[in-house]
Amino acid sequence: MNGEPEEKKPGEERHDSDKDAKLESGESPEILVRLSASNEPTSADRVWETRLYKRRWVMVFLFSSYSLCNSYQWIQYGIISNIFMKFYQVDAFTIDWMSMIYMLTYIPFIFPVTWLLDKKGLRVVALAATALNCAGTWFKVGSVQPHLFAVTFVGQFCCSLAQVFILGMPSRIASVWFGSDEVSTACSIGVFGNQLGIAIGFLVPPILVPNVDNVDELAHHISIMFYITAGVATFLFILVVVVFQEQPKLPPTQAQATARSIPPEQYSYSASIRRLLRNKPFILLIITYGLNVGCFYAVGTLLNRMIIEHYPGEEVNAGRIGLTIVIAGMVGSLICGLWLDRTKTYKQTTLAVYLMSLVGMMVYAATLSLGHLWVVFVTAGVLGFFMTGYLPLGFEFAVELTYPESEGTSSGLLNCSAQGKIIDTFGTLPGNIFLCVFLLLGTVMTGFIKSDLRRQKANQLAKAEGPCDRLRGGMSTNLVLQEEKF
Repeated sequence: MNGEPEEKKPGEERHDSDKDAKLESGESPEILVRLSASNEPTSADRVWETRLYKRRWVMVFLFSSYSLCNSYQWIQYGIISNIFMKFYQVDAFTIDWMSMIYMLTYIPFIFPVTWLLDKKGLRVVALAATALNCAGTWFKVGSVQPHLFAVTFVGQFCCSLAQVFILGMPSRIASVWFGSDEVSTACSIGVFGNQLGIAIGFLVPPILVPNVDNVDELAHHISIMFYITAGVATFLFILVVVVFQEQPKLPPTQAQATARSIPPEQYSYSASIRRLLRNKPFILLIITYGLNVGCFYAVGTLLNRMIIEHYPGEEVNAGRIGLTIVIAGMVGSLICGLWLDRTKTYKQTTLAVYLMSLVGMMVYAATLSLGHLWVVFVTAGVLGFFMTGYLPLGFEFAVELTYPESEGTSSGLLNCSAQGKIIDTFGTLPGNIFLCVFLLLGTVMTGFIKSDLRRQKANQLAKAEGPCDRLRGGMSTNLVLQEEKF
């Protein structure tokens, strides 16, 4: 094969291309279908050469690495909030803002960033993310004095802005680089880095920054933590500049080939947003995803305060409990990704994981005040396995429901919905009860999401029609994806 798409002969039957394409695109036939009044074949009639490149694993693991570096900084202040309160002489609410800024920055900037992703592609967005993250870490290095809280806040703001360029990327990278039997696993690996960064953020700061009374000694410990972070962020920025690639030469799937064939002048970002907001199953998913992930953010942001309230002096164990939540979630994410690639049961898996997140939250809330830390470790692990494991499920289900719309746009809208500030207002037990109520509501709403798997339909349709088209054209071609050398 020479890498060019194969066309039907002009006289051949069209196989109801209009009907099939409309089935694939749902509410957006103008995006996928470009049929003229003539009998000339179009991209909807073509079978494209597809290929998997070994470099795809480099791309997803590099993304996972800089996502890790960014998400680590989300929780690095909150998990030792009492220490930073003492060093910068600010109140608990101010330190909470160092975590909440990650969520609040997302809302105004997500639409410009998803527009940039659609117009300029993965590489530009990756460069912007790592550059901002790197700049933020060096601001923090220069802020290790009690009167420079404003400088450290600017650094955290830069890192939170970098996060906007990161959160919507896993499903996009998976679609652009991976085959149809790998996309969920690849998305899980992308989310894995984010979760591992949070885990490190729970574990490392309490170890690097002990709770000492001497301000100069405390500044020394904080400075070491900030320098390590800045060194890693700088290395990853250089690596992205040198290694990160926009897309493979040949697409990995027929669905991705079809998406590539859309002329830029026929794509409208605002029209895409309108179509997404008219997609009822996707709107339900936005709400349910926001409830679940918002609960996770609330638990993570205020974990230190919840543990210290019931177990005074246990800052290090608070970090270890956070680590337990995220490590269990990483295992859950990978298992869910592998399961989706094998079964394609998106709605059923999402509903089951959502229901178990509710059960885990109820058990965690009921056992938090029993006075036994080992019980909290166990219940937090169960909660993390399902609640954090839900993240890649939401991304991949959204891509299925919204194909052929941009993966970055659908993921961005999902993340935009994940906000909340419950525990700080109402206290630990009432706050946890509110979170349980929200998860119950989300579970019920998930049951009403229609499982319209458009991307799967597109790939299945191409596989079903492709061999017949080629045989009539006198060609015998192997349909199996080819693995090319690195």
